[in-house]
Amino acid sequence: MRRLVAFVAALVVVPATAVFGAEIDELLERGQDASYSAEQIISCATPDGVREALVRIEQVGDELQLTSNTSEDVEVTAGAGGWTITDDGGLVAQASVDGGQTPGDELYVVEEEGAVEYLGRVAMAYLLIRDGEPRAELTIDDETGVVVKAVAFTIDGDIYCERRFVSLDTEPPVIDKKSVEGVDNPPTLVETSSLPESVAGFELLDQYEDESGVRFAYYSDGFFSFALFETPTVVNVPDFTPVEFESGDYLRVFTAGQVTYVWETRESGMALVGDLPPDLHETILAEMPHPEDPGLFRRWWRALFG
Repeated sequence: MRRLVAFVAALVVVPATAVFGAEIDELLERGQDASYSAEQIISCATPDGVREALVRIEQVGDELQLTSNTSEDVEVTAGAGGWTITDDGGLVAQASVDGGQTPGDELYVVEEEGAVEYLGRVAMAYLLIRDGEPRAELTIDDETGVVVKAVAFTIDGDIYCERRFVSLDTEPPVIDKKSVEGVDNPPTLVETSSLPESVAGFELLDQYEDESGVRFAYYSDGFFSFALFETPTVVNVPDFTPVEFESGDYLRVFTAGQVTYVWETRESGMALVGDLPPDLHETILAEMPHPEDPGLFRRWWRALFG
């Protein structure tokens, strides 16, 4: 499960590069090519308690490396529209993510709130409004274009997650990238999918399958995002909370900036991992494959080989 969580971290610790809302894309475009190093604190008020983490961010051009105090042995490197995962053994996986909507389809209205000072630097604040409700506030460094603070709101206007830089160094860092050469059977792009193309304003952008049979699909509404994983075996998560929705029973784990739901169907183990505010969870899960009892034989098989 750590691999799944590490993958999505590249997409949600900072605003996703595969956005398709024209105005949001324009806000983030300059920061995607910036060179800097920073420390970021993530703090989220979840239904299961407060979750916090300290993240180290290093970016040079379109290469981005993230390390966290919650996962010491995994590094995630992402570029504009792409990601890789590495650990002590080298490259684990790599792929790219592409947007699919056209101008005019964007869900968010961007309101400029004016100039502010952050970390002793000039910045600009913006409010992102979806369906008439504020869902996020971004503070963008004027010199680099980097998002130095991002606050996500619930539908009721309460703060769900705050991501804020506590340091920013604009001297280009040296990123120790591991070689991507010689990788056997990297994930391949899946052209067709039985998953919904759109759910609650989230569009299916890309879907991949790796050599072990794990499929993962990436969804975004232009700001928030999640990945849906379908695995041949049961997905195990530690310290979970059982959750019951109308669509079925799930196991839920909140970490800083991220929520994971796992469940079983008759054919697969499933996991949804993303940066979604709690008010969106039940609606999205209702549109995905529902929990089902896999039956005695499948349970026995998964227990032996999962």
